[in-house]
Amino acid sequence: MSILTRFKDIMASNINALLDKAENPEKMIDQYLRNLNSDLGKVKSETAAVMAEEQRAKRAVNECQEEIEKMERYAGKALEAGNEGDARKFLERKVSLSEKLSELQSAYQLASTNSQQMKQIHDKLVGDIGELESRRTMLKAKWSVAKTQQRINKLGTPDQSLSAFERMEDKVNRALDEANAMAELNAEPKDDIDDLAAKYDEPSSSVDDELKALKEKMRNKE
Repeated sequence: MSILTRFKDIMASNINALLDKAENPEKMIDQYLRNLNSDLGKVKSETAAVMAEEQRAKRAVNECQEEIEKMERYAGKALEAGNEGDARKFLERKVSLSEKLSELQSAYQLASTNSQQMKQIHDKLVGDIGELESRRTMLKAKWSVAKTQQRINKLGTPDQSLSAFERMEDKVNRALDEANAMAELNAEPKDDIDDLAAKYDEPSSSVDDELKALKEKMRNKE
């Protein structure tokens, strides 16, 4: 049956595997639900047709069996009435119906198998749709949180920003130190003779200096 071929992937599909492979699970869920609901309508229609065929085949088998039993009863009545020729005809019809019954039973078995397969596909679709519907809100919420976290990760944390600032500050300090060092190297050579002479000058007494200042102050008052 073509419907079994068209929907064989439905039986093999796995929701979790599909979501794991999806780059955008949120869009994947919505699209997959749309596809499943569309498929479900087709499967329901086809399943109803297959189930009707199964019932028709079963009815044909039952009717043939009843006809066989009827021919056997008529053959018995014909013998009781002494009409062996009529009984033979009834039995010939019974044999013909028995051959037909074998064909009808094979057709019914095939129809029953097809019906079971279609019911499995239908139940699988209904189950998948129900599972996705119940999980859609939760999965979308998780996906939204994940996208927010990704944006935060791209912006960087405060610690990362502080670390970057500290690295910049270190770079500025190194540049300043290098500039000061270069200025010192470029300065004129210092004449140390004055410092050397001061080494041999008589040190001034702090008491003498204080006395001299006091005398000067008293003199100014006179």
